[in-house]
Amino acid sequence: MLLSSDEWAIVGLSLQVSGFAMLGTLPVAFVLAWLLARGRFAGKIVVDALIHLPLVLPPVVIGWVLLLAFAPTGPLGAPLARWFGVTLLFRWTGAALAAAIMALPLMVRAIRLSLEAIDPRLEDAAQTLGAGRFDRFFTITLPLARPGVLAALVLGFARSLGEFGATITFVSNVPGETATLPLAIYAALQVPGQETTVWRLAIVSVALSLGALIVSELLLRQRSSRDRESPHGL
Repeated sequence: MLLSSDEWAIVGLSLQVSGFAMLGTLPVAFVLAWLLARGRFAGKIVVDALIHLPLVLPPVVIGWVLLLAFAPTGPLGAPLARWFGVTLLFRWTGAALAAAIMALPLMVRAIRLSLEAIDPRLEDAAQTLGAGRFDRFFTITLPLARPGVLAALVLGFARSLGEFGATITFVSNVPGETATLPLAIYAALQVPGQETTVWRLAIVSVALSLGALIVSELLLRQRSSRDRESPHGL
């Protein structure tokens, strides 16, 4: 069951893609979760629906839209190539973008639930004591929301590890560049006699995803336990 050097490279690439996807998505997910949890504006339900759209759309549709947008002549791909010399097609960065978009709804939901669980009276009390907006955010809101934020990161990481449809449609299956665990497993299934490789990569994939889900559940239970111990979630 020992992995070959090529298989270790696939695992490393998957971890790289998922890690960068989560680091890039977290600020966006937090801002969107904050808007949904605290904001009051027209069209909020539409914004909520658009954020969660990747959960119900076929992943291949997301990949196709990304392909149109970031193609060399696309509305986003053309400026990136012309001004910065950057292209996402057939690159691991494109795989990270696809994974990030597919994981975004899960991350937003986890953070939003954590923000909504915070008793607003705590922030109001801090305001009456002279705490400014940023002080309240960094000393009260963020610490109380931290388990939900960490759980969102882990959930997003697990979702990114399993991303297949949007990735293969957007950046194809390029060995050493975009061939993450799901794509490598799919490629091995197409070759007779590669059952052992499929088993090894599948076991690694299950182990990584299961570990991430367990960590996420522990973080959420930590927050639930804290809420039960104190009526204000402290």
